[in-house]
Amino acid sequence: MDKPRCLIVRTAGTNCDMELAYAFELAGATTQKLHINELIADPCVIESFDLIGFPGGFSYGDDIAAGRIFANRLRHKLMDHLLSAADKGVPMIGICNGFQVMTKLGLLPDPHAGKQTATLADNNTGRFTTRWGKMAVPQNTVCVWTKGLNEMELPIAHAEGRFVPESDEALARWKDNGQIALEYAAGDNPNGSTANIAGVCDPSGLILGLMPHPERWINLTNHPQWQRQSADWKAQTPTGLKMFQNAVNHVLTSTPASV
Repeated sequence: MDKPRCLIVRTAGTNCDMELAYAFELAGATTQKLHINELIADPCVIESFDLIGFPGGFSYGDDIAAGRIFANRLRHKLMDHLLSAADKGVPMIGICNGFQVMTKLGLLPDPHAGKQTATLADNNTGRFTTRWGKMAVPQNTVCVWTKGLNEMELPIAHAEGRFVPESDEALARWKDNGQIALEYAAGDNPNGSTANIAGVCDPSGLILGLMPHPERWINLTNHPQWQRQSADWKAQTPTGLKMFQNAVNHVLTSTPASV
């Protein structure tokens, strides 16, 4: 197949769509940014894409709660089409506000639960946090996006990033299923997330939501200390870019969703 096609879904208040598109393009995909109103007018266009991204920002000003209004519009107008894409094996990613949207939509951690089973609540610090953080990938994760990755640093920037499951039983099930895709390193939890969770995926491992910003770690010069690093460090591919490459490579080696 030619380059996989990625849909970037945006709306009022989205402000990381350009960065997300650039990350996918560096990883080998082509991208198209479409406003939710355009998708509502022609929902079938979703079927022509091989990847879907929900970028960060402050959709609808984060009124009511972060991502709530965007999620409600998607649920009432486009949920069937998103579930159809999920069933076809289309990799999806929601970053920061996109993760908030996906959990409140019910697309994560389980697209077929038929309800919201987790949320992203206010940081336990009571304030917006922006810095680089240390993270680790659980060994048993099924997540395609974090495949082959271990420890990493990624930028974080959020005020409502505290992951809260609906119950201990649900959390145990997600852990057993390998759906915890990313964890804050011990002692480096910036928001009080339950079990240090920074990102989760669906049971297939193809749909990922995370609070850190991998699209902001795709060039060596993105790192604040890149000039102080060793030659070996500078020869490595930035972790954020690897995540997008994983998803694009998955599409290239699987049955194309758009064919």
